[in-house]
Amino acid sequence: MIMAFKWVLVVIWIWVWAAYLAATQSVDGLVRISLKKHPLDLSRINAARITNRVAYQQSDNGDNLKANIVYLKNYLDIQFYGEIGIGSPTQTFAVVFDTGSSNLWVPSSRCVLSVGCYFHSKYRATMSSTYTKIGIHCKIPYGSGSVSGYFSGDNVKVGDIIVKDQEFVEVTREGFVAFLAARFDGVFGLGFQDISVGEATPVWYNMVQQGRMSQKIFSIWLNHDPKSPVGGEIVFGGYDWKHFTGDHTYVPISHKGYWQIEVGDIIVADFSTGFCKGGCAAIVDSGTSLLAGPTTVVAQINHAIGAEGLASLECKNVVYTYGNLMWDYLVSGVRPDVLCVDISLCSYDGPHHVDNYIETVVRNRTQKEASVNETPLCTLCEMIAYWIQLQLRKQVSREQVFKHVNELCEKLPNPVRRSFVNCDNLAAMPDVSFVIGNKTFTLTPEQYILKVEERCSTVCLSGFVALDVPPPQGPLWVLGALFLGAYHTVFDFGNLRVGFAKAAIL
Repeated sequence: MIMAFKWVLVVIWIWVWAAYLAATQSVDGLVRISLKKHPLDLSRINAARITNRVAYQQSDNGDNLKANIVYLKNYLDIQFYGEIGIGSPTQTFAVVFDTGSSNLWVPSSRCVLSVGCYFHSKYRATMSSTYTKIGIHCKIPYGSGSVSGYFSGDNVKVGDIIVKDQEFVEVTREGFVAFLAARFDGVFGLGFQDISVGEATPVWYNMVQQGRMSQKIFSIWLNHDPKSPVGGEIVFGGYDWKHFTGDHTYVPISHKGYWQIEVGDIIVADFSTGFCKGGCAAIVDSGTSLLAGPTTVVAQINHAIGAEGLASLECKNVVYTYGNLMWDYLVSGVRPDVLCVDISLCSYDGPHHVDNYIETVVRNRTQKEASVNETPLCTLCEMIAYWIQLQLRKQVSREQVFKHVNELCEKLPNPVRRSFVNCDNLAAMPDVSFVIGNKTFTLTPEQYILKVEERCSTVCLSGFVALDVPPPQGPLWVLGALFLGAYHTVFDFGNLRVGFAKAAIL
């Protein structure tokens, strides 16, 4: 079973999830879990990244439904975790509630050869009277390594819900170094069973099948206010009206497995980037911190906001060597993909280049489809041709076009995936908008820029990183916690759709 592609952002953008919570029974009968917050700084950014209504709501038939709420705390200002229990008596674990994967896993007491396990809570089967031995071994791959272990069964407590006989993975080996610094213990997958390693039934499925949900929905609200004592909520079976304004815009799931939808154009300062006008896939992923998308668009965004990356000599070399020829082809009406074949930078089978940083769920398929002769020059050629084509529509001079294209080359993401911006320029930066369901969802600079403490100063980073997934699965966006912080999100399992509404500021 292929693991969720988005975990490859673990290499650079693994965010540490922190641990102390106190569970209390409130007067309205809900279990509320209070979590602590930590400041965001560059050392923590480098360390790790794995990488939500009040008590009652009205259903369509007017019945009062008790929502099951887990309160989240904002850790590092952009990532969020909560607490669950496993076994009888309950053993407590801090976990990532992740809509981009489907398995539940926690470290096992038998994890003795991985140093990371000694810094996290470990599940002890011998201490639980409801433990069931399964013993099937499995491996969950990530971009920077993997975790491996075996399946077990036990009761799982989520808020005030007890899910009986839940399959989960006891991890006995953690194969990526970043886990050493992470304070989360495990991952609570909220994706579909289609992408579950070992075809294990996700916890959410059992919450529904065991009759614990009045409505087959859960919702996430994330609070990016670093001064707020509450970092967010995940609400199972409902949502909280006070956490959003207006109505939700619902869009259907386009491909079951992930919470994958279709997005349209991406607009920067009222100008179309054009690349996704015909539609791009997007995965709504609470386990990813940032906004990942095609390099063609990300480079345009980072250029518009003044992000400083590492200049790509290969990109500029293609412009220098083939720029005038590409200009002539495009002026005559030749498509970018045909152009790049004609000048021998692409094969006739089309581009299948996948960034070396990226492992995706489509990897096994594309390995069979890709031409062995394909090179990154093909991707660069089509990208540059597309940029030139966009500028041609503005009817500017050839000199202006190539000046702009070379500037975009300089904004290509650097090898460590960081793009810095001047914190003093936030007020002058443009809004970036996604068209979803024929409605525009806008992110302001305050919402897509990360402010990071570095010694006595503050460093600002672009929240946009490159992710290149080839057709037919791509082009693909990953809408992570930065997007969910701006828009309250409803995951409608019953109707296979996702809803977005503007998040309320408390």
